[in-house]
Amino acid sequence: MAHMTNPLATVDQLYRRTSFSALPSDLQDVIFFTTQCLTQAAGILLRIPQSVTAQANVILARYWLVESPLSHEFSDVSAAVLFLVAKLSSHPCPPRDVCNVYAYLLSPGSNLFPRSNDASGPPPPAQHDPSSYYLSEAAYAAFHGRILALEGRVLHALSFDTHVALPHPLAITYLQALDFLEQPRAEMARRVVEHLNAALLSPQLLYLTHQPHALAVAAIYSAARDRGAKMPECAWWEVFDVDREELGFLVVGMRSLEGLVRKQRADFEELARGTMITRKFVEAEMKMRGLRFGNGSAAADAAEIDEETAMMLSMDEKADTMEQ
Repeated sequence: MAHMTNPLATVDQLYRRTSFSALPSDLQDVIFFTTQCLTQAAGILLRIPQSVTAQANVILARYWLVESPLSHEFSDVSAAVLFLVAKLSSHPCPPRDVCNVYAYLLSPGSNLFPRSNDASGPPPPAQHDPSSYYLSEAAYAAFHGRILALEGRVLHALSFDTHVALPHPLAITYLQALDFLEQPRAEMARRVVEHLNAALLSPQLLYLTHQPHALAVAAIYSAARDRGAKMPECAWWEVFDVDREELGFLVVGMRSLEGLVRKQRADFEELARGTMITRKFVEAEMKMRGLRFGNGSAAADAAEIDEETAMMLSMDEKADTMEQ
């Protein structure tokens, strides 16, 4: 059964991410969502199967539990993870193709993040300008070098454990077992897959906190509610080893992504303008918030100090106090 389960995030990892990270929770959420969307879009343009792209999404989420997102540019991490997972699958991608696709997705001509109607700034160009995403040999060599370096860091951070079990095959099997006779199977299966793919983008890290069988059951429940399908009157989810509390949490998490995205587009101007969130934008946002909350430059400097260094400084201060 090991091939049907995943290594889940520990309580310490989740607590460290939410409590000790220098990034506020809303910035963590928008970084995670936009980077996962970027990975999905790159997988589509590279014609990689969704199973491979979904595994890359999960590997990226695991990596950011170990290392801070601010360690590297978000788009570089996305490209490195997708290149790594595709290499390990039966659909490897040439590095030049990966670099060209990301150069296009990060260019002004990309429609990855549609602009809001009330967004300020000039309207998008009517036609794509190839020069905006042309990748010179020097730029390609630099991008390729960053991808290769990050590939090694990701493998080291995950202890070379890249196994990912996806809930999609289980969901189809469960659908066949439940046999929704009143609903077309193709429509039900399509809606279930849509919920599972959307869950990959959720900053709640559903794929890192729940096993595939629970995700599959939650997606089937949500799809049945969407389609108005008649479900068994008994607690059918218990047959698949999922209790009511876990099912309720996952269903709420899957169905709350749309509202979260609307809030992000309202709060962050970069998304409204239709551009990818960058590390430079996040660092500027953190410094601005430090000034806004009256903490001055000390807050900005503290954000740049990692947890280990901060702990050592605190211990030194306590030692000096005791000597005095």
